Amino acid sequence: MSTIFLLEDDPVIGKAVQLQLELENYKVEWVQTLADAKRQSAECKADLYLLDINLPDGSGMEFCNWLRAQDQKNPVIFLTARTDEESVVQGFDQGANDYVRKPFSQRELIARIRNQLADNKATLELVRFAGLTLIKNQQVLKNGEALINLNRREFEILTTFFEHPETIVTREQLIERLASGEEIFDRTVDSHISHIRSKLTKNGVTMVKINSVYGQGYRLEKAV
Repeated sequence: MSTIFLLEDDPVIGKAVQLQLELENYKVEWVQTLADAKRQSAECKADLYLLDINLPDGSGMEFCNWLRAQDQKNPVIFLTARTDEESVVQGFDQGANDYVRKPFSQRELIARIRNQLADNKATLELVRFAGLTLIKNQQVLKNGEALINLNRREFEILTTFFEHPETIVTREQLIERLASGEEIFDRTVDSHISHIRSKLTKNGVTMVKINSVYGQGYRLEKAV
């Protein structure tokens, strides 16, 4: 089941779209303000974003730009009454994948959503190891079909392990991966790895272990 993140301040339109999407077997996370969108998107592993442009506290374009700055690459479709060419071009410049003008038919909207999800699925960057699936361009980790929530740093660390399975990864390699202009310490890396181990255990992962290698670093291994 794909999850759609809907940002729409009009309660009539929002409810209608939500009901139609749920009839089509999509899970919908609906918010009505820019502030709520930024707050709740971190907790929602959305497969696609439907964004109104005119909001009471900002713009859907601003949210789209914010998503792309967070390295969120999943499809974005704008819903808007604006019809001028300049607005359309601006939307695409902000990182949109498609643009649906209001008023729109539900059939057209569903068709556009399906097309975007199909295109996105074809370009997923999947890495698998011992029953776990890492979707790199969505920052998603799955144990079978169950999602395991990781923060950005935890995901970057686990991605490094998946790229070098059953190979020693040094703390220096992990620090370099995480740095991005900020100072990272050994104890920070150790703390993140401890959290990853805890989350794997809590989510029933038994076939994978992150083992410490004394004086060298860590190694992702299959549990014996």
